[in-house]
Amino acid sequence: MTKQKPLQTGFGPETTAQEVLAGQDLSGKVAIVTGGHGGIGLETTRALAGAGATVIVGARDVNKAQEVLASLKNVEVIRLDLADLSSIDEFAAIYRSSNRALDLLILNAGVCFPPTIKDERGFDTHFETNYLGHFQLTVGLWEALKRSEDARVVSLSSIGHMTGPIDFDDLHFTQRPYDKVVSYGESKTACSLFAIELDKRGREHGVRAFAVHPGAIMSGLARHLSDEDLAGWGVKRNEDGTYVTSEGFRTAEQGAATSVWCAVSPMLNGMGGVYCEDGDIKEVVSADSQLHRGVRSWAIDSVSAEKLWTISEDLLHIPHGTIPRSQD
Repeated sequence: MTKQKPLQTGFGPETTAQEVLAGQDLSGKVAIVTGGHGGIGLETTRALAGAGATVIVGARDVNKAQEVLASLKNVEVIRLDLADLSSIDEFAAIYRSSNRALDLLILNAGVCFPPTIKDERGFDTHFETNYLGHFQLTVGLWEALKRSEDARVVSLSSIGHMTGPIDFDDLHFTQRPYDKVVSYGESKTACSLFAIELDKRGREHGVRAFAVHPGAIMSGLARHLSDEDLAGWGVKRNEDGTYVTSEGFRTAEQGAATSVWCAVSPMLNGMGGVYCEDGDIKEVVSADSQLHRGVRSWAIDSVSAEKLWTISEDLLHIPHGTIPRSQD
């Protein structure tokens, strides 16, 4: 079990994905990056492909993604809508049919304060898109991950997890008033817990998992935020759609650094099941801390992680043990 304790890597908030990758050759590696055509996802794709990896990008709009990625070598695009069960299954089936191992799975795509708060199943949109769709995708790609024998899965969490633990009795806000901040935060807690439990299930097969907070970055993720929401974060939206940010925000290149570090760094060989930030494993902070860094205990709690996994299998009608849980 890897301790939730910094390694003192020397990286920090200003480190870029390219700096993390310096000197590494990823030729022969295959990566999947969901949402890998915009924001930090695009920079993740650019960095991995630039180091020689073959990168498959999952995108709802294939034509748009292909246009954005046209200048990059070793990049493929497959349609993927994380709010659509059949789209997720189709993506996984297409990849499995290639008979390729999967070395890196970067679960990057997500939504923030979307206009539609529930889907036709009554599922909370944040929970469904940010977490549950990625859970289903990972299960569908499990055999390809095992085939690598040295795979890493990176689950994009957020400092938003600090809003509190998951309310397991009301995942979809049917009993409590809907709160978009709490909804988003719980979905990102789920993303972190997913990495904790997946690592436990995958490590005997050479599959390690990491949760990542990329830092504060203004990207397409902010498109549904109101001017009032943005102002609360010290951000102003210009008439042309660009943003003016306050101190503490990062570039997309910096935001992608920790995802890439978790995916490829030899510093993490033999490790997994931890929450990372600023190119390092991050320390645990107190539950009432107002610091916008560090991980709260509920986002790395092993009991909650196992509970969430079982609930997710039930919600998606996936047989229990499809990805079996190893014993300590």
